[in-house]
Amino acid sequence: MKSGSEKIAFLKAAEKIGFDKTHRETIKFNISRYNKSVTEGLGIYNNLDLAQNRAGHIKYKVLNDLDKYLIEFEDNFIKNGGKIIWARNSHEAIKEIKKIIKQHDIKGIVKSKSMVTEEIEFNKAIAKKGIDLNETDLGEFIVQRAGQKPYHIVTPAMHMSKEDVAELYHKKFDVAENLSPEELTQFTREYLREKFIESDLGVSGANFLIADTGSIALTENEGNAMLSMSFPKVHIAISGIEKIIPLMEDLDLFWPLLATHGTGQVLTAYNSIISGPRREGEKDGPEEMYLVLLDNGRTNLLSKEKQRQALSCIKCGACLNSCPVYKNIGGHTYNTTYSGPIGAVTTPYLKDFETYSHLSFASSLCGKCTTVCPVKIPLHELLLENRNDAIKQNTASYGEKQVNKWSTTILSSRKLLDMAGGNTKTFLTKQFLAKSWGPRREFPVIAPKSFNQLWKEQQEKENK
Repeated sequence: MKSGSEKIAFLKAAEKIGFDKTHRETIKFNISRYNKSVTEGLGIYNNLDLAQNRAGHIKYKVLNDLDKYLIEFEDNFIKNGGKIIWARNSHEAIKEIKKIIKQHDIKGIVKSKSMVTEEIEFNKAIAKKGIDLNETDLGEFIVQRAGQKPYHIVTPAMHMSKEDVAELYHKKFDVAENLSPEELTQFTREYLREKFIESDLGVSGANFLIADTGSIALTENEGNAMLSMSFPKVHIAISGIEKIIPLMEDLDLFWPLLATHGTGQVLTAYNSIISGPRREGEKDGPEEMYLVLLDNGRTNLLSKEKQRQALSCIKCGACLNSCPVYKNIGGHTYNTTYSGPIGAVTTPYLKDFETYSHLSFASSLCGKCTTVCPVKIPLHELLLENRNDAIKQNTASYGEKQVNKWSTTILSSRKLLDMAGGNTKTFLTKQFLAKSWGPRREFPVIAPKSFNQLWKEQQEKENK
């Protein structure tokens, strides 16, 4: 995509969705429930700040020695009987996964919730192979049937009301109209039960990779991830290289932080630690287990001294739920896998900086995202770092450069600032900035006299 077209598409989508009252009411309702739950969930901590600082320190320590921890994890994972695939980008990841599918003659796939599979466009690639693929997380199942991508890191169908989902099921499955949420859930459970039994490949993500044991930690609320790993003969886990934590006992810190910040729970309903394929004497689990370790631009971000902190993210979604921009324009407007403040920081480096640098400017810089982060990522500061890099890399359009040039010249000169009256200044600024200001906001009227002029007049009166 040509530079600038993503920005134009973003602005058009933001303009449309930002004034959609139905969308706003749905998101306001869903996030209000989240806020209530999280406030209650965080009550378990006597010293939340200490827990967040500890978690942030551990993650940042890992990032600074990532090569060491990845080697330790790889050694232990292979000892457990697993197989590692290193993928530099989405293309390599999909290529290797297709080899596994062909080798095992896979006919059906069940997949638990995984943002990294969205990142490499796993579903799109598999659809071309004609293989039956089913998302098994309820929210992911819904958006898959709607032909959409996840709206949110944690709650993929946050933008849909229960009425929307009931209508979708009626169209897709010819069930009765206006089913209740309980009835919709029961239908989905029965539908997927057969898929779990029939499918020969289970695909999952990974919340954490535990270096000292070579294990994968998964957290969920529906049990679908456990079923996706237990029934099929083959299990493929896909993870970014940044998901490492040093020790098994670190889960004691990270699991509650993820649960409380993500959904307001003290602990999610199902927490699994997977240490390789089924062993002799075990009744369930896959015969073979693969782990795809994905770079896909993460080393680009790792090379940035400050922005690398964003790789500490544990994907709780708290920054999205607190962001006034996200709550108005929604997740799909970003047109990226990771939306909201964390997506605005990381996407330019995970994809293409020039194409996606505009996301770092889509922020009020209120700092709320930083205050709610469970691992203390200074997100609003990193957004400013990205903006600074955008200027250094000359990504601004010709129009922006000209406005910056002339505004800097005028604002740097007291003589030029005082040269014209308020009406003239208002007229001139309108000519250049009215379009950017937007049609729904009243353009500000500049005062007839500047503060400098008023100050001088006041001094003259006092000296008489």
